[in-house]
Amino acid sequence: MSPPVVLYHYDLSPYAAKIKDVLALKKIPHKRVEVSWIPPRPELSEILGIPYRRIPVLTIGNDVYCDSNMIALALERRFPASEGYGTLFPPRRGTNKVDQGIMKAFSVFFIDNAVFHGATDHIPYERLTPEFIVDRSSFRGHYIDVPAIAARREEVKSTLSSYLHLLEEQLVDGRDWLFDTEGPSLADNAAYFVFYWMKDFMRSLDDLWDPVTFPRSMEWISRITTLLEDLRKENAAPFEAITGQEAAELISSSQREDLDVIGFDSVEASRLNVAKGEMVAVMPRDYGQVPTCGKLLALSREEVVIETGNASIMLRCHFPRLNFSVRPKRDFEGAAKL
Repeated sequence: MSPPVVLYHYDLSPYAAKIKDVLALKKIPHKRVEVSWIPPRPELSEILGIPYRRIPVLTIGNDVYCDSNMIALALERRFPASEGYGTLFPPRRGTNKVDQGIMKAFSVFFIDNAVFHGATDHIPYERLTPEFIVDRSSFRGHYIDVPAIAARREEVKSTLSSYLHLLEEQLVDGRDWLFDTEGPSLADNAAYFVFYWMKDFMRSLDDLWDPVTFPRSMEWISRITTLLEDLRKENAAPFEAITGQEAAELISSSQREDLDVIGFDSVEASRLNVAKGEMVAVMPRDYGQVPTCGKLLALSREEVVIETGNASIMLRCHFPRLNFSVRPKRDFEGAAKL
């Protein structure tokens, strides 16, 4: 029997949309807990004892996965194609070869660190509440200067146009999917969510989506949109809305992932000045820099796992290594005293 899957989300989160697409492509039944788009989010911070600032968060059994890239890889690992689920790493057409490493790098470094970062300048901050601006300023670590952002939007749009040109070049030979795979891959999922989000949500970018200039890219967006709409019509990944308390009861009574699949790399631990069983703090390097503290259980070049929770529930939190720091908790305690 497959472990229960719970997605913590809110409707306007583009990264939550990305994971909903993964669940649909892999055809994974799940439950959803809707949280506020502005903290506090007691469903996570109070009920589960997880201070992690970003959305989405996804649980599989008693394991909590943070960051959309980590979530996608966990769903691929826990619900493999060998058990009848879809895959995010299909082979290239006519071969058995899979470009797994470059797909992951494409998702993290091109989509998240470049395209999404630029796209945020076209969020319509002028129409959002002061409460939202204050919260997202705290999230970014600096004040969101709306007039300054508006002044540079055309320049940023030009950069986004260059990114879209790269997408067009990748598709110019007539392939259906970005890495010429037999079906949509992690790369298609990662790119689609941010380009669709820009196209659907940001009116200041309306003139960017020119089917004459970018015909292949527009066809590619339409192709994935149709596929996902068809999967939703088929109810390929059925879900049920539940409360945070119901989710906690489900999580606390579920099994944990075997951490042998991740292992513990003593060389990397030494480089990070941490040890197995030690209390550590894991935190994003860019935005939402709120540390999650717990006992270090597993560490690889790709993933770190800590045990955390509160008086009512203990669970395991999984984070990616890329774009996240792992440090001894005592470092933060010392800084607080200073």
